[in-house]
Amino acid sequence: MVDRTLDASGLRCPMPLLKTKLELNGMSPGQELEVIATDVGSARDIPAFLALSSHALVSSSESNGQYRFVIKCGG
Repeated sequence: MVDRTLDASGLRCPMPLLKTKLELNGMSPGQELEVIATDVGSARDIPAFLALSSHALVSSSESNGQYRFVIKCGG
């Protein structure tokens, strides 16, 4: 069960990533954020950002052009 959901559907790069960063900034370590995006760039940008951050990618999936990420907020 995620703590928050960010629906970035319909937003173009780089907005899904920027909104993901802002949402994570307002969360406590250990909380989970679900991000839903339709921009194909999100499939590359969000995991790349997380690899360089204290946050962790719990899961990611793609279905019918919709990308879903579950992110655990880091410290």
